[in-house]
Amino acid sequence: MRVTKTEYSSMTDKASKNSSLLKDCSCAFLVGGAICTIGHSLFLMYRSFGLQEIDSRAATSSTLIFLGAFLTVIGVYDDLARFAGAGSIVPITGFSNAVVSPAIEFKSEGYVLGLGAKMFIIAGPVIVYGTVASVIYGIILCIIKLFQ
Repeated sequence: MRVTKTEYSSMTDKASKNSSLLKDCSCAFLVGGAICTIGHSLFLMYRSFGLQEIDSRAATSSTLIFLGAFLTVIGVYDDLARFAGAGSIVPITGFSNAVVSPAIEFKSEGYVLGLGAKMFIIAGPVIVYGTVASVIYGIILCIIKLFQ
């Protein structure tokens, strides 16, 4: 059976539901804001425990990474992402989810070839390009400082 582009477009329009832009943006805003509020609350909590600001930031980041990974493992983060859309991709928890999700999917292949090899299948390029970009930026900064 051959399908023309027009027929295919008509079939996809029927099969895909229209989404409400206002509803999607509201859900993303509320969930993303809630994640950020939780992060700031954690920061304030760690500060109240007597940690210095820099240590509180590190503890907050570590806690959010753990929570993102934990919620991914128990299947809650996927439901949250379906509801919130882009709001669940707040950088630190979304990155944690991006690292843990492929690892869970391939854990049946073993710890080394499954979990270890597939863990960075999505997040790996971000890490690599981020690291390379920071090295290039550092070299450019050193060169500029040499000629000042």
